Amino acid sequence: MNWNDIASAAVTIFLIMDPIGNAPVFNAVLSNLDKSRRVLVMIRELLIALLVLLGFLFAGNRILMFLGLTQSSLNLAGGILLFLISLRMIFPNPTPSPQAEAEIEDPFIVPLAVPLIAGPSAIAVLLLLSSNQPERLLEWSIALILAWLATTVLLIVSPYLLSFIGKRGARALERLMGMILVILATQLLLDGIRDFIESL
Repeated sequence: MNWNDIASAAVTIFLIMDPIGNAPVFNAVLSNLDKSRRVLVMIRELLIALLVLLGFLFAGNRILMFLGLTQSSLNLAGGILLFLISLRMIFPNPTPSPQAEAEIEDPFIVPLAVPLIAGPSAIAVLLLLSSNQPERLLEWSIALILAWLATTVLLIVSPYLLSFIGKRGARALERLMGMILVILATQLLLDGIRDFIESL
C-alpha cells in the first residue's frame, strides 16, 4: 500500500466533505432535537453517507453505465438539490406545518447525508479514483474511511464549538451557509451545463 497516496486522497475527500463548513448546517437542521438524540441522528446520517460513498466507489461506474448517466447529470441534479436547500436556509418558513416540523426534527438521508456529506463532488472524486485505478480500491476505501472518521469527530463536537455564538449567531451562520450553498449550487449547475455542452 502507498500510504502517501492514501493520505493525499483522504485529505482531498475530507476537504470536499467540508465538515467545518457543514457544521452550522448540521446544527441548524438538528436544533430542535435534544443532545443525545442529535448525536444519534448525526451518526446515523454520517453512516448513511459513508455507505452511499462506498457504494459509488465500488459500483458507481457500473451504475452510471447501466443507467446511461453522465457527470454532467450528477452536477445538475446536485446543483438543483443544493439550491432548493439553500433557499430554505435563507428564507425559512415562519409557520411550518406539523408534517414539515417532523421532517425538520428528524431528517432522513436528505439533506445531511446526501448531498452535504455524500455530495456530487465527493462522488465524482471517488468515481475518478475507482475508474483510473480500479486495482487500488482497498486503498481508496481506507482513504474514504479516514476522511469520514475525521469528519464525524468534527461534526459531533461542533455544537460545543458553536455554542458560544448564541442563537442569533447560529441564525446568521445558517443564512451565511445558505448563501454559500447558493454559490456552490450555481457552480455545480454551471459545471453540469458546461460538461453537457462540451459533450455535444
